[in-house]
Amino acid sequence: MNSEEEFYDAETGLESDDSCEVSFKDAMVFEGKQAKDGSTPQQNGEWERRKMLPAEMISRNNLNMWSVLKKCIGMELSKIAMPVVFNEPLSFLQRISEYMEHTHLIHKACSLSDSIERMQVVAAFAVSAVASQWERTGKPFNPLLGETFELTREEDGYRLISEQVSHHPPVSAFHAESLQQEFEFHGTIYPKLKFWGKSVEAEPKGTMTLELLKHKEAYTWTNPMCCVHNIILGKLWIEQYGTVEILNHSTGDKCVLNFKPCGMFGKELHKVEGYIQDKSKKKHRVIYGKWTECMYSVDSKVYDSNKKAEKKAGGISKKQKQETCAEGDEADDMPDLQETVTVIPGSALLWKITPRPPHSEKMYNFTSFALTLNEMEPAMEGLLAPTDCRLRPDLKAMEDGDLDGAMTEKERLEDKQRAARKERSKEEEEWSTRWFQTKTNPYTGAEDWLYRGGYFERNFVDSPDIY
Repeated sequence: MNSEEEFYDAETGLESDDSCEVSFKDAMVFEGKQAKDGSTPQQNGEWERRKMLPAEMISRNNLNMWSVLKKCIGMELSKIAMPVVFNEPLSFLQRISEYMEHTHLIHKACSLSDSIERMQVVAAFAVSAVASQWERTGKPFNPLLGETFELTREEDGYRLISEQVSHHPPVSAFHAESLQQEFEFHGTIYPKLKFWGKSVEAEPKGTMTLELLKHKEAYTWTNPMCCVHNIILGKLWIEQYGTVEILNHSTGDKCVLNFKPCGMFGKELHKVEGYIQDKSKKKHRVIYGKWTECMYSVDSKVYDSNKKAEKKAGGISKKQKQETCAEGDEADDMPDLQETVTVIPGSALLWKITPRPPHSEKMYNFTSFALTLNEMEPAMEGLLAPTDCRLRPDLKAMEDGDLDGAMTEKERLEDKQRAARKERSKEEEEWSTRWFQTKTNPYTGAEDWLYRGGYFERNFVDSPDIY
């Protein structure tokens, strides 16, 4: 496998908190009949989205990750050849579209008249956008240069288009818009990864921009850092950490969210906590919860009173902390799971994670939403751009459980991409993106990849032949 193959995963999520209030054991088992491609047959003339993949997850038990990564400690993982078996059957462009799973939160924000209330729902959306990473042990396929993905969900009132606009370094751009002209949501992602021996640290560089058109508001933020533990041995698990600042460029309101690192005792694992302030820096609401579970909002004064009461009730003594710290940190094991979110009286529930399907662990730990992303809907094939992820033969082969076919096709596509790059170099020809262009983000003032429009007019005559 060629060393030029890029390995990156801005959004990989692995073993996480099983203490979530939503129990997958209680989820209803799907008993309907499935076609060979995992789709659900039409009933009463109506097509239904599939609830399973065509084949179960391919086993990774016989592969040695250390043999791949042992020379990469402290390095950025930008050009590391990774066996295809470590992938999941989705492209990174499809992974990005999982931000839209909880679009109902954007619609909710559009309906609110108060800017502070809108901000707290936007904050919940920003947290929900990373929730699908929970227990996702596979990396998505690296998009080929010029690869695209479109997603239209009329029932949820939006459509999305994404494009791989650069290969070295890898850069992905996306643009989603309301079918009722309520909002636009777009962003550019160029992840940076480093391997530290037992873990991989990912910095998902790039800005998310959400525009609520009715309110003439724009919100921007960046996603938190994430760390995938036990890459070589042990049970994979992930933590996300860092400060996420969401700014309303129209009102000056700001939400500061702290994705907390695990900590010595594990009690902070997956916790998110922050506050909303107006342009005069007056705090109005506190946001708290877990990115794997749910998010709540409460008045800041109520929150402060509750915290004071907790301190009076006592906690872990200094001596107990010292004894625990002295135990050593040789293992990188996942901490013992803690109780679910403790709800402060007077809190309002902003968002709750959607239960995974009961067969999720056999389907790459996909959410119900993710299970449908590579599905070919009726009459779709004739409308898709020839660069759409759903037409990638290596990805489709893996989805069908054909590992050998996926490896063969993946190498063929990479060879084709390298040959095309050499030909452009020989002709001194620059790659030209089709649907996005570099411009200045009007809200941040930074360079960004912005949608140039026209995709849904479906003029794909000049599309590159990448498959």
